[in-house]
Amino acid sequence: MPARDFKRTDRVSAELRRELGSLVHAAVRDHGLPSVSVSDVEVTRDLDWATVWITALRPEDSKEAMSALKDMAKEFRRELSKGSRMRRVPELRFKYDESVDLGERVERLLRESGDIPEPGTDEADDGK
Repeated sequence: MPARDFKRTDRVSAELRRELGSLVHAAVRDHGLPSVSVSDVEVTRDLDWATVWITALRPEDSKEAMSALKDMAKEFRRELSKGSRMRRVPELRFKYDESVDLGERVERLLRESGDIPEPGTDEADDGK
């Protein structure tokens, strides 16, 4: 019997990422929340919990958005149970994904130190 390419948790994570991406986008639009998106979803092995990683367009607004999303977690879970084929939808935990913010900070520091050129300069264009 051939080995499976993906574990069940990977498939569930991908399905939740797609569905929650749509639900979070609608919540941002309908409730006037700061612009956020779902960057990843990690599901525990027993499928009881799902950690939903969120990134914000403006990091300074992340606390407000995260608070609102945590308050809406039960509503999201209810919507997921109506629209998904899963027998049981995991509990949702929202966490802020700081990796994008950290990457931008590192890039800014490198630009300030002169180690990498600013985009749109002749030096940046020579690297093509």
